[in-house]
Amino acid sequence: MSGIGITLRALHDGERDLEHDLLAAAERHRTEHEFHHVATDVARWSREHATRLARIGPGHGVELSGPRDHSSPGALAALREKAAEALGRRPGTGLLLLHDLRELHLAAVRNSLHWEMLAQAAQAARDQPLLDLVSACHPQTLRQMRWTNTMIKVLSPQLLTSV
Repeated sequence: MSGIGITLRALHDGERDLEHDLLAAAERHRTEHEFHHVATDVARWSREHATRLARIGPGHGVELSGPRDHSSPGALAALREKAAEALGRRPGTGLLLLHDLRELHLAAVRNSLHWEMLAQAAQAARDQPLLDLVSACHPQTLRQMRWTNTMIKVLSPQLLTSV
């Protein structure tokens, strides 16, 4: 497997993990409506990225699976919703939200670095399909990073001084 193939696999795994982590955090913080909805929305980008990476992988000698299936049984979803409501807006919940935001931000940064490496390799190899993929997906990863960073900046002062 080539260096491009290895990087494609690492990025594919990272996008799948970020999607999963965004959706899990959205469920944990269901009562934080803005966070919940935005996290769910930006998780779709990572899902799309994983799908697109899986399509281009064979051309670089790597077989990648598609996005994960996130169907959850109704009873489990209802239980998660009730748990989120019960936790509400306790101080510990705020610290958990900051922890989740930090981890999400670091995951998006890792993905961004992989996108950047792929862009450089695509330019060097004159691989236009790969460069087109990077050009389409990397800006969304950068927006995921900016969103998590902004949320950390907005929430940190109040949450860290109130504990």
